[in-house]
Amino acid sequence: MSTRNGSERRTQVVVIGSGFGGLFAARALRRADVDVTLIAKTGHHLVQPLLHQVATGILSEGEVAAPTREILRRQENAHVILGEVTDIDLDSRMVVSTVLGRTRVHLYDELIVAAGAGQSYVGNDRFADFAPGLKSIDDALELRGRIFGAFEQAELTSDRAELDRLLTFVVVGAGPTGVEMAGQIAELARRTPRRDFRSIDPATARVVLVEAGPAVLPSFGEELGGSARQRLGEVGVEVQLGATVTDVDADGVDIEYTDGHAQRIPAATKIWAAGVQASPLGGVLAGQSGAEVDRAGRVAVLPDLTLPGHPEVHVVGDMAALDDLPGEAQVAIQGGRYAATAIKRRLAGKAPCGFFRYVDKGSMATVSRFSAVVRIGRLRFEGLIAWTMCLAVHLYYIVGFSSRVTTVLHWLLGFVGSGRAQRVATQQQVYGRLALAHLDPQLVPSLTGGHHGAPQEARELRESRPMRCSPLLEARQMTSQTVDRGE
Repeated sequence: MSTRNGSERRTQVVVIGSGFGGLFAARALRRADVDVTLIAKTGHHLVQPLLHQVATGILSEGEVAAPTREILRRQENAHVILGEVTDIDLDSRMVVSTVLGRTRVHLYDELIVAAGAGQSYVGNDRFADFAPGLKSIDDALELRGRIFGAFEQAELTSDRAELDRLLTFVVVGAGPTGVEMAGQIAELARRTPRRDFRSIDPATARVVLVEAGPAVLPSFGEELGGSARQRLGEVGVEVQLGATVTDVDADGVDIEYTDGHAQRIPAATKIWAAGVQASPLGGVLAGQSGAEVDRAGRVAVLPDLTLPGHPEVHVVGDMAALDDLPGEAQVAIQGGRYAATAIKRRLAGKAPCGFFRYVDKGSMATVSRFSAVVRIGRLRFEGLIAWTMCLAVHLYYIVGFSSRVTTVLHWLLGFVGSGRAQRVATQQQVYGRLALAHLDPQLVPSLTGGHHGAPQEARELRESRPMRCSPLLEARQMTSQTVDRGE
């Protein structure tokens, strides 16, 4: 294929998402004879496993999120686009993205979909108003404001019942995120602000970790899960297993237990860490390819991570349903690199690289200061050595020398000392999400990690298009839209 000046048009690769899958796929194509367009709804790459430290004042948002443009600035074949992908047309090989009313159309030869996942409220999306998840920088800053704001409000009240409500923190879900959040809130309450207040004792705060299942960290096994539960108890976290949340409102949480009895826990601060839902783009892909979608919204892909009937479309990370792969960073990283390798081999006329095989490099979760659990194959680690391993791995994923240096300094301040360097919070951070939703729900990222109206908008956009219309002609006909042809 040639351009107007007669030169050969390079293969156009569109990557959706700037998380681990999308970023590592884009970087793996840096020496390939392709043009890479990376589209993401944020301008940064986020080290999501460290968000709990942003929410509890240990790290700043800049230390866990590096600008995507800065990461890829030396990769000349990479073009970064800010936008929310609202439609993918597989037949026309077209991706539509939009941001603040500006719509852009991108044509592709190869597509890598790594849009990730968001929080799932299991059909109870109204819970989100009172119990934020922890999937983004906005979430972490909102939770920081809610957590530190609870102590500030408690200082102002003389009513005992209200004081107990303000100093009760409920974390729903005993996976890695829930365990890390509960442990850090307990550490924060007992160590950091103990001399900062005059009317209250922050150490009396109640931290409750609620889990519908029978174990803490079930994917880590009984031994490590039991160790984590014991350590949580030692730092003051109240663990409630077999407890299903039936309702959440501004004043507390309603819980039903497996033995049939129910309880209400008055609490001002609630954090939801139970379950994830893949991007709505999974439904868009499935609807056009005939692939199935599981309960978490993940697309059933072929063993080579491609869509049925569409070998040019690669689905990686949290969006791919294959062999019960865990929702971890390593799955996304390996999937992104695999997709990039498959593209390079196809362009070079080489045989396919075989089926995708995930290499399990282990799982880890920080429980509290100087305590963590790590599973690597058959090896199990806990306590200080596991905690040190967690810090080393997290430090590896942080982008930029300066961010790594300041992260280490803040870790020393927060873990060796008792201070927290990032305790500033604003009302805008706490109420901004709800205020935007009140003004226009379309302005707020959906609870499942994408644009609220994406699936419906995608259907309407496809239905409005003439069948078999040339992608280039069609793009020209779309008013107020820009065509990204990679020429």
